[in-house]
Amino acid sequence: MRGLGLLLIAGAVLLAGACGGGQEGEATITIHYSAFQPQVLEVPAGQPVTITLRNDDPIAHEWIVGTPDVHDVHRVGTEPFHGDVSTEVTIPAFTTLETTLTFTEPGEYAFICHLPGHEAYGMAGTLRVVDA
Repeated sequence: MRGLGLLLIAGAVLLAGACGGGQEGEATITIHYSAFQPQVLEVPAGQPVTITLRNDDPIAHEWIVGTPDVHDVHRVGTEPFHGDVSTEVTIPAFTTLETTLTFTEPGEYAFICHLPGHEAYGMAGTLRVVDA
């Protein structure tokens, strides 16, 4: 089931590896009181973007970005930790992590924390990919 979710997002999002050379965009999402700030983030299509995820809460959170199909898989998933996929990040309490992505297609992609109750509490946002 997890493979299906990754396959679905692969068509819309090209995952970049570690930070490489060239001009990169940067953005920061802060987690505080189990909320993402900002809740809407705009990034350019076709360019690497490094997103800094800063968790100011005393509990871990996760940041999953993708299509509705990806989120459907994670709502019923059993993965206790994320870290091998740049669109799926677990951020321990009081920690800052970075992930680098390249979005190939303009559109809107939800980012959500799927830990129990967090999405219902409103821990979600929108990553808007616009033409560069």
